[in-house]
Amino acid sequence: MAGRLRFRLAFWPPFVAPERMFETAELGRKLSKEEHRTRIDVARVDLLNLQSTLLQRGQPAALILIGGVEGAGKGEVLNRLFEWMDARYLHTRAFGAPSEDEAARPRYWRYWMSLPERGHLGVFLGSWYTDPIVSRVLGTSTDAELDRSLSRAVEFERALAADGMLIVKLWLHVSKRDQARRFRELEKTPETRFRVTKRDWDFAQRYDDFRRTCGRALRKTSTGTAPWTVIDAANARYRDVAVAEHLVERLRSAAASPTPRPPPAAPAIRTDDPITVLDAVDLTETVSREEYQKALPALQAKLAKLCRRLPKRGRSLTVVFEGWDAAGKGSAIRRIIWALDARQYRVIPIAAPTDEERAHHYLWRFWRHLPKRGQVTLYDRSWYGRVLVERVEGFAREQDWRQAYLEINDFEEQLVEDRVSLVKLWLHISAEEQLARFEARKKLAYKQHKLTEEDYRNREKRFSYEQAAHEMFERTSTEYAPWHRIAANDKRAARLSVLRAVIAQLERDL
Repeated sequence: MAGRLRFRLAFWPPFVAPERMFETAELGRKLSKEEHRTRIDVARVDLLNLQSTLLQRGQPAALILIGGVEGAGKGEVLNRLFEWMDARYLHTRAFGAPSEDEAARPRYWRYWMSLPERGHLGVFLGSWYTDPIVSRVLGTSTDAELDRSLSRAVEFERALAADGMLIVKLWLHVSKRDQARRFRELEKTPETRFRVTKRDWDFAQRYDDFRRTCGRALRKTSTGTAPWTVIDAANARYRDVAVAEHLVERLRSAAASPTPRPPPAAPAIRTDDPITVLDAVDLTETVSREEYQKALPALQAKLAKLCRRLPKRGRSLTVVFEGWDAAGKGSAIRRIIWALDARQYRVIPIAAPTDEERAHHYLWRFWRHLPKRGQVTLYDRSWYGRVLVERVEGFAREQDWRQAYLEINDFEEQLVEDRVSLVKLWLHISAEEQLARFEARKKLAYKQHKLTEEDYRNREKRFSYEQAAHEMFERTSTEYAPWHRIAANDKRAARLSVLRAVIAQLERDL
């Protein structure tokens, strides 16, 4: 067979019925040994060169999803990739049933933690599509639940693609007859018999159901940024060449159109209206020392009781602290953790990202610290730095921080759906009170480390930060994750308000 292999990309129009989805694949194709060897040799050189180019440029990672019916040779394709490419920069993960650690966290946690860093390639056997498809075929979920899971997958891939990641989704397809033939061949010898399980045969009995459900899934999730490619896998030589040449094509396209991050553009800050939602916060609220000393222990005891119920209810708690420098975030956090068992909580202070964190999507470092069921995580600063500090200081391009609103809302919605009680707090103080606290810190040796020249410099941009915070509240204060704006000119009143906000959320959720 002369010329390059041709196979069709999975850009199916919406009027194609799900049961006809795999008719777009060119089935029954074969290759001779000689042509297979020749074309694989060429593809291997191209793959190695392209892999080296992407690595040297530090371009965003490439992620290869290998899906398909059982018996299509997904594991064999993975082995070929390790033969063809530099295994040092190729990372693989096979997703089966979640481990105990994974099941204790939000569903997408394990996928975020498995993402490759910039310049590297990741290969996933199974993915975020596997569980929704299997659940639908087995009848443990509905079409509506399947579609919701598919929409979540599309949003996840859109966020990765917006960060520059190349996503290659391969679906290896074989007919029902070829699948049964493959299983029987593997069972003939002791060396390969272990590769066919009772589960494989059980799923083979549901082949038609899987075909319909997979067709629906592929059609709904084959997007311009992350299209599916269906490859006939009945013939191993044809399958391997098709995979290799498609990867060359996609990686070459990525290398020819590099997406280095340009210098940040000047951020667009609203200047038309000096009034923001922060002006509505009543900063005159005060609490006497006597009232504070009476209320604090009662609130802490109530919080402790509620947090002890988290493990039994299969829930976790995440509290996000944002607000002005010297607004009292640290002291409010200390009043929370005083009520908790030290084994139950973690406080995550967020500063400039490390090299490891910069090598991933900006949300990666927040996903990694999400609490297990029954645990508590308190973020001192958070993912909102994308639309605050990075926006105002020009560390992120406008298109990036504007895209972040959608990504953050989707992220928080996932947390709430996965039984995370989420509390978002903005501690607000006046500019005059902030300056007074800065001056007070200068006089206390044990607080001087908290004060830097950057704190004073940020005060000069207060108006810009107020405008950025106003838009942040408008775009990310949702029904499932509202913002709580805490008046913090009076520290005692602020601490009590923080405790009450956390308690109120836990009472609703528990």
